[in-house]
Amino acid sequence: MKNLKLIKSKISKVKLGKNCKIIEPVNIYGCTIGSHVFIGPFVEIQKNTKIGDNTRIQSHTFVCEKVNMGSNCFISHGVMFINDLFKKGKVNRNSNSFKKTTIGNNVIIGSNATILPVKINNNIVVGAGAVVTKNLLKKGIYTGNPAKFLKKI
Repeated sequence: MKNLKLIKSKISKVKLGKNCKIIEPVNIYGCTIGSHVFIGPFVEIQKNTKIGDNTRIQSHTFVCEKVNMGSNCFISHGVMFINDLFKKGKVNRNSNSFKKTTIGNNVIIGSNATILPVKINNNIVVGAGAVVTKNLLKKGIYTGNPAKFLKKI
């Protein structure tokens, strides 16, 4: 065990609102976080990302660059946001060409959902394990792979 290195949380260049609660370890950098936000352990939030007021992000979630999340959202455990579609069959290392994701207000995203670069309007629920590949514009519940409209709420 002599080669074991303890990894400490990294929180740098973050614009942080009032009364936020962040449970370590986390990796959060170059982003804007609103007031009254909860961030659970083992979460990464990358640069050029915005998290709205009163939002809760549960453990083991990855929020990549260029995600803009509204207020009063609940992001459950293990949610993955994606900003590179690997269209050329390889990893894109140019962050200028990463795609944007916009999440509206009052959005709930269930555990282990995967969110590709899309727009999710206000008052939408994304079911656990769903894979969101297209914009979700109509208020309601979406489930499946790919995510499809299930019913109104």
